[in-house]
Amino acid sequence: MEITKLRRSRQIASWASLACVAVLLTACNSSTSSAGSSPAGTAGAVSTPGTSGPITGPTTPPSAPGTPGPVTGPATPPSSPGLAAAPTGAGTFLAAAQDLNGTLLHEPACGGYGCALSGDSTAFLSRMTWTTWSGSEAVGTGRYKLDDCNPDCAGGHVYSVATVVTLSQPVKVCSSSGTRWVWSHASFAFPNGLPAPLRGQNAPQNPWTFSGLIAASQQSCG
Repeated sequence: MEITKLRRSRQIASWASLACVAVLLTACNSSTSSAGSSPAGTAGAVSTPGTSGPITGPTTPPSAPGTPGPVTGPATPPSSPGLAAAPTGAGTFLAAAQDLNGTLLHEPACGGYGCALSGDSTAFLSRMTWTTWSGSEAVGTGRYKLDDCNPDCAGGHVYSVATVVTLSQPVKVCSSSGTRWVWSHASFAFPNGLPAPLRGQNAPQNPWTFSGLIAASQQSCG
């Protein structure tokens, strides 16, 4: 009877030992599963929600509206030596024979045969004295030599008529030497009148606009 009890006691102890080992094995397996359940890469940086990515440096704030770009240096105005922005008395001339490539005359006395006003040598100013020479007009007294072109200009008679001439409407002329202003309009008064051959249809043009000179001046500055 005692032997039987002893055997049962040993069996119970053995079962208890086995149960303890099973409990320990379960606990160990549970611990291992927890340790391996973390996904790979959890040791890296975790992105913050709403962050587009790592910031590599300070961002540059945008320029304020209306703010000019970087200034590289002061602007240099174009040089304009010898250029006349507006007509002045010293910078205004009479173009001989209305030729801008010819001689430009400033308060000319027009000695000798005189200063040609026309390109065909039929009208000259002579023995001039200028009472006004400004940027807007020039007024002078002297003689106006006119060819009556009868029977033709080469064989016509030249009359010397007392005159008061007013030059006006200067136009700008551009060249490599600078800007000049040249008279483009002339009007005449004849204190002693005109000789009969220069009256009526033969009268000189008065006033006289130098249209060819004006066109040439526009082309020079175009």
